[in-house]
Amino acid sequence: MLYDPLRVGPITLENRLVMPPMQSDRASRGHVSDELIEYYRERSRFSRPGLIILEHCCICEEGRADAGQLSLAEDSLIDEHRRLSDAIHEAGSRVLAQLNHAGSAAEPFAACERVSASAVNNPRKKLSGSPRPLEAEEIRALQGRFAEAALRAVRAGYDGVEIHCAHGYLLNQFYSPLTNLRRDAYGAGSVEDRCRFLLETLAAVRSAVGAECAVSVRLGGADYLPGGSTEEDAAEACRLLREAGADLLDISGGMCGYLRPGHAEAGYFASMTKKIRPAVSPLPVLLTGGVRSAAEAERLLEEGAADLIGVGRALFRDAHWGEKQQAAAAD
Repeated sequence: MLYDPLRVGPITLENRLVMPPMQSDRASRGHVSDELIEYYRERSRFSRPGLIILEHCCICEEGRADAGQLSLAEDSLIDEHRRLSDAIHEAGSRVLAQLNHAGSAAEPFAACERVSASAVNNPRKKLSGSPRPLEAEEIRALQGRFAEAALRAVRAGYDGVEIHCAHGYLLNQFYSPLTNLRRDAYGAGSVEDRCRFLLETLAAVRSAVGAECAVSVRLGGADYLPGGSTEEDAAEACRLLREAGADLLDISGGMCGYLRPGHAEAGYFASMTKKIRPAVSPLPVLLTGGVRSAAEAERLLEEGAADLIGVGRALFRDAHWGEKQQAAAAD
């Protein structure tokens, strides 16, 4: 199953192996470097994932997470991103550009006022001072910035984009009841209200890129923290995202980050994706977390945990991971 093709919206993947977004710290002040291009080229060439989801790119400098983050905030960056997308395509993989705004997780170096859903300090970052809650008109303006960055990604040759709503960044700060204490339309009253910023961003991005480009959402579905978002919330949010036109749901953790407390088994978010898949079928679901071998990936697919499997840290460490896995299976 792992090496069977799969249709994701308007694109067809050669197989169901995914290299998920992981910051490589190979960008140069937000720019695509030769080292970054070679990093992705090698992993596409030797491990042949059907899909690579690029490490997160900031949509504007005020939303930069840290100094090592890539950027899609300006038109001047399109040509260098085209070099990267071309390298990945030539090596054999499809690729999505991940778009992000850090919100209250933005590093102080940006010299910008930190913003969020509410004046609540980010549980994942020990930064001084509370962020300022965004006004409704600012939310709409940021939706436009996501759409502009998505259009740059398409012009740069990517097969589509992924909207980052996980790991304690801005859209996740609206989704999580730990950081969203609002009482307006973007407030904490329901999953739909907490998803409104995300759903409207998805609509703006889809309008910008059209139906010929894939649009994925990385959702930090559950916080796994007292009072936080739950797996049941995740299933409801994903149903809303399916109705709003997402082509792929990439499931991870929320304020707990990309790790799940107390769990280290392969596919440690599988209890969540197993709740999500029946709510969104036939929309494909991607599961990442703790997978170290092709055999583990196959097992998760066979038991119905997901439609695609992400292999993160193993691919990060070894560009030849996939090549070695196939050789071992052939012995």
